[in-house]
Order: sequence, then structure tokens, then C-alpha cells
Amino acid sequence: MTERELLLSVDDLTVDFPTEDGLVHAVRGVSYQLRRGEALGIVGESGSGKSVTSLAVMGLLPRTARISGSARLGDQELLGRTDDEMSRIRGRRIAMIFQDPLTSLNPVYPVGKQIAEAVLAHHRVARAAALDRAVELLDAVGIPLPKQRVHSYPHELSGGMRQRVVIAIAMANDPDVIIADEPTTALDVTVQAQVLEALEAAREQTGAALILITHDLGVIAGHADRVAVMYAGKLVESGSVDDIFYQPRMPYTLGLLGSLPRLDDDGRTRLTPILGAPPSLLNLPPGCPFTPRCPLARDRCEHDEPVLTGTGSAGHLAACHFHAEVAGHAARDLFDPTAADADLVLADPEAPE
Repeated sequence: MTERELLLSVDDLTVDFPTEDGLVHAVRGVSYQLRRGEALGIVGESGSGKSVTSLAVMGLLPRTARISGSARLGDQELLGRTDDEMSRIRGRRIAMIFQDPLTSLNPVYPVGKQIAEAVLAHHRVARAAALDRAVELLDAVGIPLPKQRVHSYPHELSGGMRQRVVIAIAMANDPDVIIADEPTTALDVTVQAQVLEALEAAREQTGAALILITHDLGVIAGHADRVAVMYAGKLVESGSVDDIFYQPRMPYTLGLLGSLPRLDDDGRTRLTPILGAPPSLLNLPPGCPFTPRCPLARDRCEHDEPVLTGTGSAGHLAACHFHAEVAGHAARDLFDPTAADADLVLADPEAPE
């Protein structure tokens, strides 16, 4: 079997934001590759750098951001291009689906016109043909009565339908890469499933590779081929879905899995939360940034930040000095499922002494 075409190659991507208090190191040396037809899931807690990484690739960060490294789409370097140059690439070769469709859609124009505008931005076709294409796209993403809905305004559609309109806009020019940033946030389970089905339809129709950014590991399990786990602006583990879900080698990844409800449980098994919070990216301490929350932390972890290294499984990398000790353990073996209760008791001013 021949190797699939390499579409997107990100190498040592770094993003810093100057502030009055100092430099915020939002993304620190992130590297990954994406091939045609592949789906890469990027997961991590809020503030881990997931969205900033993709916004840098899309050229959508503010001018004050300091960006270094490389992001190549095929043979084109994306970093350092002007906004006019990126406008000719965005939507045509790489498209992005944002978290909140209400901020992506213009409230004063019908959704069909907005989809048609995406077509007209990159193709010289008649407006009637672009509107016909909008009807096709609404049908492709599962919106009923597309010939009528093409004339609807965003406020006349449900949240799930608005998100599917945004997916239709991303599909409009058959891009090579689609980036979906938290596309199912604030949607109920049924609508989430519909939106994810629309994303799958987009991949099938356009042949695009997908980057799916989410905090929901359940979404990743069913819709990604590979997973990249981010913490404190860096990749801390990457591998196939099976590697990450069944053989995690980074304590942080194991903790994320332990906080995820499982369908095969009897409903009585306690989740195992990761106590504490991610570190500030303004003044990162030396060593591994996960050390204050890690049950395996030792002296070395406080002084020496680990790099991504092979775990023995092909393509499976982990940034942990003691990744071999994580193998074969469940989250509850390392993280105490009752520790959160103890913290609540200590924090309760009404609790008896």
C-alpha cells in the first residue's frame, strides 16, 4: 500500500504573545503531519494551546503574536504570508469551522447567500450557480428542505443547523484540509451526533483531511485516526486512537481518560479527576509543567522537561521520563478518585472541624 499524500506539515511551531506582565508562551515547539483522508484529533484542557496552534496555521492570530517555525500546506509555506495571500488560500485549500456558529455567520444575510459568497470568493461563476451550489451543500450536511432553508437567516435556525451551515461553508470549495475547532460545544448529544455526521459527509464529499480540536475524548474515539494530546502549549503524547485509549504512556493522558464516563461501566465506578489546574504560560517553571499534578513526579521532573520519545509502538510518542511505568495501569491506579471529595470538605467553611 502506497503512503498517502502529505498535505500539512507543522514543524517546531512556537507562538508567543507579548503582554504587560511578560511573554505568554502559548504554543511551544509543536510538530505534526497530516496526510490526505486522515483525521487528527487534538485534545487537552482549556488553555493548552489547541486553538492557537490552528489559528497560527490559518494566519488568523493578531499582528502582535510572535510566530516561528514552519507550517507547510503541500509545497506552500503558510507562516509569514500577508493577509491578502492567505485569503487566496483560506477557504480554497484549507478551511476552518469555528466553535460558535453565531460569530461565524452574518445575522443580516440569508445563509444561502453566505455559502454562495464562499464559492464566489474563489470561483468565477454566476450568482445563480453559486446559490445552486449552496442548496447542494445544505443537502449534503443534512439540513432538511434545503431549497427553502437557503433563504433562512441564522436566527431562524437551531444551533445544530447553524453549525451545519458553517460546515457547508467550509466544504464550499472542496479544500484539502478542514480544521474543526470544538464543533460540538454546547450542543446536546443528539445534535452533536448530527453535526459529526455532517463533518463525516464533508470529508467524504471533499476528500479533505480533518483536524478535530476538542476536549471531548468520546468525539475523538469515533472520528479520528490519530490523536495528539496537548498540555501547557506542547504536545505531550501522540499516536493512533488505539495507542492513546488503550496504551497511554503519559500520566496526563491517563488522567483525561479517567475523567471520561464509560458506556461499559455499571454506572457505579467513580471518575478519577486530575486535581489542580494547568500552569500559567506566562512564567512556566523549569521541568515538566505537569509535575504539580502528576502522581509519578520525582526530582528529575522538577528540573528536566521531557521531550517526545518513542514508547516502543510505531508512531506512539510520549513526553514523560517514566512513560514505561504508566503502561498497563488504569487511571484509578495512579489518581485517587476520592481526592476531589477531600478537597471539597477542606474548602467547605461549614464543614465540622
